[in-house]
Amino acid sequence: MSVQAVAKGVRMSPRKVGVVASLVRGRTVAEAITILEHTPRRSALPVKKVIESARANADHNHKYKPDSLRITTITVTPGPRIKRYRPAAHGRALPFQRMSSHITVVVDGEKRVPKKPATAKKETK
Repeated sequence: MSVQAVAKGVRMSPRKVGVVASLVRGRTVAEAITILEHTPRRSALPVKKVIESARANADHNHKYKPDSLRITTITVTPGPRIKRYRPAAHGRALPFQRMSSHITVVVDGEKRVPKKPATAKKETK
């Protein structure tokens, strides 16, 4: 079973975020975080945060071993666009759009073996 994390409405162009996402596609989570820490792009931070969120979800909610996690899929899709106008010469207004992205990360790995509860020893007096 795979575990996923999603960041919606990230205020960056999906084209720019997709370049960074392709750097870490198919790698282990630890390797991906190291790569993103040394990537000099603004979109590296939100991608790193989503990967860390997926790792936390897998560890805490689904009992996966954090060391065994691997990124199976990472997708960047366009989010809603905000339409704005920029002032131009001679009283004109030029339209432009502020892009946003949705980042989805799916990780998979090895499950932890559940610990058996310790049996309490009964004391006799």
